[in-house]
Amino acid sequence: MLGTDIIVMEEHARFGLPEINVGVLPDAGTIKLPRRIPYHIAVEFLMTGRWMDAAEAKHWGLANHVVPQGAGLAKARQIAQHLVDGPPLLFPAIKQLLRHSEMLSEHEAFELHDSLHAVQKVLRSEDLKEGARAFSVKRKPVWQGK
Repeated sequence: MLGTDIIVMEEHARFGLPEINVGVLPDAGTIKLPRRIPYHIAVEFLMTGRWMDAAEAKHWGLANHVVPQGAGLAKARQIAQHLVDGPPLLFPAIKQLLRHSEMLSEHEAFELHDSLHAVQKVLRSEDLKEGARAFSVKRKPVWQGK
């Protein structure tokens, strides 16, 4: 869950870092969880091994969607289809910019923006022109990944 970008949880699902209960350091959880939720909430989960249900995970921003039991795969496929229909060059650019700028100031992030390979690829792409053309005539773009 801490290594995923879009999270769909079924309402019966639970999340936890119970390693403390067996004397093991939750390495990845200790690093990643406080970057996703408030520090004091992360510390409680790391130090107690307490589990959170899907509603609480959504409350703290750990889940994008909570759906009824049995509906998780359908929701994930719906999101995946939306992504498949989207501009393919933008997804790596978004991910690259997110990863490289997460610890930078806003000013530093904007300075970094143009130097990233995936961003440069988008800025030189035919898809960028296609998106503008489609918008101007109010039609759906036809992405080529070029």
